[in-house]
Amino acid sequence: MALPYDPQQIEPRWQEYWAHEGFAAVDTAGEKDLYMLMMFPYPSGDLHVGHGRNYILGDCLFRMFLMQGRKVLNPMGWDAFGLPAENAAIKRNIHPHEWTVANIGRMKDQFRRWGILYDWDKEIASCEPEYYRWNQWLFNRMLESGLAYRGKSPVNWCPSCRTVLANEQVVAGGCERCGTPVEQRDLEQWFLRITAYADRLLEGLDRLPDWPEKVKLMQRNWIGRSEGCDVRFAVEAVAEPLTVFTTRVDTIYGATFVALAPEHPLVERFRATAPDPDFGEFVDTLKNQTRLQRESEGGDKAGRFTGAYAVNPFSGERLPIWVANFVLMEYGTGAIMSVPAHDERDFAFATKYGLPIRLVIAGPGMGPDTVLSEAYSGPGAVVNSGPFSGLASEESKAAMGAFAEERGFGARKVRYRLRDWLISRQRYWGTPIPVVYCADDGLVPVPDGQLPVVLPTDIEFGGSEGNPLERSASFTAATCPKCGKPARRETDTMDTFMDSSWYYARFVNPHIRDAMIDRERVARWMPVDLYIGGVEHAILHLMYARFLYKVLHDFGMVPGDEPFTVLFNQGMITAKSKVSGKLEKMSKSKGNVIAPDALISRYGADTERVYTLFMGPPEKEVEWTDDGVMGAHRFLQRVWGLQDIVAESADRTGAAGATEEILVATHRAVKRVHDDLARYHPNTAIAAMMELINTMAEQQAAASGAALRQAYETLLRLLHPIAPHVTEEIWRILGHEGSLLGAGWPSFDAALLAKQQVTLAVQVNGKLRATVAVEPGLGAEAAGAAAREAVAKWLEGKEVAKVVHVPDRMVSFVVKG
Repeated sequence: MALPYDPQQIEPRWQEYWAHEGFAAVDTAGEKDLYMLMMFPYPSGDLHVGHGRNYILGDCLFRMFLMQGRKVLNPMGWDAFGLPAENAAIKRNIHPHEWTVANIGRMKDQFRRWGILYDWDKEIASCEPEYYRWNQWLFNRMLESGLAYRGKSPVNWCPSCRTVLANEQVVAGGCERCGTPVEQRDLEQWFLRITAYADRLLEGLDRLPDWPEKVKLMQRNWIGRSEGCDVRFAVEAVAEPLTVFTTRVDTIYGATFVALAPEHPLVERFRATAPDPDFGEFVDTLKNQTRLQRESEGGDKAGRFTGAYAVNPFSGERLPIWVANFVLMEYGTGAIMSVPAHDERDFAFATKYGLPIRLVIAGPGMGPDTVLSEAYSGPGAVVNSGPFSGLASEESKAAMGAFAEERGFGARKVRYRLRDWLISRQRYWGTPIPVVYCADDGLVPVPDGQLPVVLPTDIEFGGSEGNPLERSASFTAATCPKCGKPARRETDTMDTFMDSSWYYARFVNPHIRDAMIDRERVARWMPVDLYIGGVEHAILHLMYARFLYKVLHDFGMVPGDEPFTVLFNQGMITAKSKVSGKLEKMSKSKGNVIAPDALISRYGADTERVYTLFMGPPEKEVEWTDDGVMGAHRFLQRVWGLQDIVAESADRTGAAGATEEILVATHRAVKRVHDDLARYHPNTAIAAMMELINTMAEQQAAASGAALRQAYETLLRLLHPIAPHVTEEIWRILGHEGSLLGAGWPSFDAALLAKQQVTLAVQVNGKLRATVAVEPGLGAEAAGAAAREAVAKWLEGKEVAKVVHVPDRMVSFVVKG
């Protein structure tokens, strides 16, 4: 009889064995097979079970690939710069580097306890000079090519910390570090010209079929390509015309007012003459609001009349000019023509302030005199629009655009929501921007031979004195590389997204010292074949990584211009918040963090791994429960106990029928696990293994010992990527040498399974569209996946409202659209 299952005794031994044998090490000097990568983690120091979903899934796939005989590059490193380390320095009176290195050690130990394998020989940390030197080198190349520049821009500014904050660092209008209300200021900042790549970033999305559509849509919306017209409105008593960008020039006869962003240059002209006494105060308040506050959905629309008028160049009508909180200087020209009848936001504003609402696009059932109770934004016939009345709205866009160009007061134009990447940060813990300021020569880049510009270590952190680099005489004092005279070093550091936007190329050979990347090896190993990480990085990290990869391509340094072929976004694990009582993302402030250490000490890492991978489709949000943990532990105890069944039946010939059933169940499990892991669904793969175990238990008294042992050994090979420690231990107990990682991935007999298949009818909205052959007893999720593939052309572009599964008979899709 097998000894009791004791993960605390088993797991450390196998973790040491895997590290000693170096299973994850790969020599990139050879030809590429597969490059997989987890998104660059920030070394916060404490991983919780929610983090584990990403890394455990990645390790599961990595182990499967190794068992399939693949040569896999699977490195790990640290996105180690950033504000949290600086906050820790202030709070704990410890240098950010010391805090960061300690956290890296802690997280590496947590990875080890989870049984996760990485090629640690390729480890990099972005806070080390040998890495951030190449941030500076790339900055110099971009400066030379005009892709890096210095310009003035409105930013989120914390007056207490004296630093620029990203939108995500503004919480309820205050600084996330100190809570001080955030101001909007115009500062000289460093930018990267990502807008020069806007069309290429859009076009590239069409060449990424294995990215989630949700992510591609988010990126398209962030880039925000809009085709429209610039129209110049004359402003009474002002020499220069007011340029308005509109995507709906077909509605211009319906414009009843013009609205300006508070930062628009014209606003200051009207400050003294505006009729409202609080006009100036209102404008200043808006200027100090963050972009997120002003863009908030459902927010109150507010404005003030400037007292001035613009003239509609199409109709000659005088339109009042307002300042409005929903107009942003970053979009278009900072001025809009407002058409309340055909824009929901304008309708709400006009209703609030008693401004006219004039219909100019008549939709179905509407006429020129129709009174609207809400804005109509759809297509229709142009009405109340002078010579353009009677045209279809789409047709009139071209006609009106041409008319504006012919008369010289407008031009058809493409604009973007995307703005250049502001990389300046007024803080210490980041890559120093490699330029100096000379009284004679102005702005001078630090020559490549003098890189890296290294962060000084003799820094004091107080938290409220601004950027510590500004107070470091040893850092700021420099010599001009051109004339040799004294100069002042730039004290801004780079946005940490710079660090994480090219690291994947460095991983291919991080030991190269005389170049940013090993071009020869990168030419073979890039792009990354599989990139795994959270959907919260859909816009900023992934957009910037795609941008910089295209820049590297243009510099002749990398193959292709897209860095990641397949993108998989894991879903969030939630737990009940002790603050709100609701299911929320795990956070210390919410009191719902579940640490893995106690869990592993009690049940073992394999239990956490099994539960993490079984709790649901990994791309979906799921709730962590104690019952689920116990269920996973019982499953592993059952796997452990199968040793006794196999031992007791070793010499039994067995009945033919029972033996055949075990054989078919084994091959069916192999196929299902293979298919499920190939589509990143370990949850249904585990369910398939549970079914195999059930069949073994049912036939243990009748099947042959050889069939039961074959089924058990196959189960161990299938389960190894999910529960590696216990499967390695049992494999050794059964008399095998070496590791399961070298035992090979099981194969299945397709001809045998074909004899067992059933035919599913696949319906779409009640109509039979296809049939598909599947193995008997297939669950709803796996059957649904097979059926979707068979009727993909009938589901394309439609919303699946409901899926009905009748086991072994039918899958029916109810769709909309």
